[in-house]
Parts: sequence; C-alpha cells; structure tokens
Amino acid sequence: MTTPPALLIAGHGTRDEGGADALRALVRLLGERHPEVPVAGGFFGVPASPLPLDDAIDRLVGTGANRLAVIPLLTAPTGPVPEALPQVLERAGERHPGLGHVCGTELGPHPKLLDVLERRLDEALGSGARRPADRARTTVLLVGRGAADPYANAEVVRAARLLWEGRGFAGVETAFVTQAAPDVPAGLDRCRALAAAAGTGGPARVVVLPYFLFAGGPVERLWMQAEGWAAAHPDTEVYAAQVIGPEAEVADVVMERYRAAVAGASCGCRAAAEDARPAHGAARESASLAAGTGER
Repeated sequence: MTTPPALLIAGHGTRDEGGADALRALVRLLGERHPEVPVAGGFFGVPASPLPLDDAIDRLVGTGANRLAVIPLLTAPTGPVPEALPQVLERAGERHPGLGHVCGTELGPHPKLLDVLERRLDEALGSGARRPADRARTTVLLVGRGAADPYANAEVVRAARLLWEGRGFAGVETAFVTQAAPDVPAGLDRCRALAAAAGTGGPARVVVLPYFLFAGGPVERLWMQAEGWAAAHPDTEVYAAQVIGPEAEVADVVMERYRAAVAGASCGCRAAAEDARPAHGAARESASLAAGTGER
C-alpha cells in the first residue's frame, strides 16, 4: 500500500501564541478526521514565530515522510513577504535530500469559509439577525490584512462580493489593516454613508468582520480601530465579529486542496510566491510526487 504524502499546513507568519494554538487545534482536528495522512503545520513569513514551519517539516520527515503536499493556510495571497514559502521549502530540501513536495492553492473565498463568515456575522448580531429586515439594514465591513500587491488585495474584494450575494445584507464593504486603502476607519465611514443613502430607518448598523483565520496582532489592531471609530460615532451601531478559527469547514477545505494537489491539479502556488503578480515571478510548476523530486 502506497503511503500518502504528508500534509504540511503553511500559515502566514504570526508571533501570537493564540494563533499558534489555533493552528495546533486545526492540525489535531485534521489528524483525528484523517488518521491515514501524516499532518503538521507551522508559520512562514516572519521571524520568531512560536510555531516555525521549518520545525513542522522536520517533524514530518522524522516520522518517515519523504513527500509533502503543502497547503498555504491563507484566505488570500500574501504579496511580498520577508521570507516566502518557496524559500522555506528550498531550505528544507537542502536539509533533507530527496524530500519531494507539491504546493496547493490558498483556501480563498471557498463557499465553506463564506458559510463560517456568515455564522460569525449572526453570532455578532445575536437576536438582531433573526429577520430579513434586520439584515437589510446591516452593512458588513470585511477587513483583510492588506498587502503591497493589488492582486492580493483584490482577493479580499472578491470575497466581499461573494459574501454579499444572496445573504440579504445592505452591503459588504472592504478595508485593510495595513499597506492598503481604505483602512478600518475609512471603511467604517463608507459603511455609514451607505447606510444613510439606503434610508432604511433607525441607526446605521455595521458589523466589522475579520477576514482572518486566526486571531493575532493585526486582528487586535482592527478591533481597537473599530472601537475608537464607534466611540466617535455614537449614532452608528458597531458590532465586532470573531475570526474564522479552526472550524470543521476549514479542515474540509484544507483536505480538498490537499487532494487536488496530490492528484496533480495545477495551482501555480500563487499564494506562496514572493509576489502574486506574474511580472515578479512566474508560477512554479508543481513537483511530481510520483517521481519524489523536490522543487528547485
């Protein structure tokens, strides 16, 4: 019986212990649901992470894995980062000669992730989301990390459109924590103006929804910014939703990406590249798992 490739979950770097614990929880969940697949996870992209991706790779190799299916645990491409995923994988190949890998796509605005985002909205609104009329006077501000690359930011805008379609909210606007406009206060200004133009009656109501898998520094900053804006605009009801978190739906999407990568579906590994734009590096071809060769 052929041993399946190990699943390596590559999260975008965090120094937050809570984010590391959430990734560990996701790894445990996947291990329980799919005991036939060795799985580990860690973070790339920032130094001093409490859960480095290098360590996760070494653990999998230590259990006998010689082939990896790498799934970037991202809702959108990162754009340029200090240390991109291909660099980490190249370094792993130098430490472990003969280690092969294939890289899958980021999770993106998958329908199952959109379902979790909708659930977070309902949780934030509580009883205020029970009727269609309640949703009709609610505007959502979907907040992404933000990147210097417009292609990465455009993925957040795409997610906002998909979240808005058919769910009955007055609108879904976007904002970013860093590197891109609009920022959170400007995004809230846009939501307030949209509510005023709609003229639904009563105070404007906005839900600030993090487009993040795990909590951490950027999420804390966006909540602080939203809280400050709300204090300066008492005529608007502002609700704070929680992050997506290590939910069963996330595990399902990760396994879907894993199976596609193992099956040889071409994905280009755009989220893992140093820059999402083709002009800054063409997508690398996936390595052949059957041949067991590493990407160089």
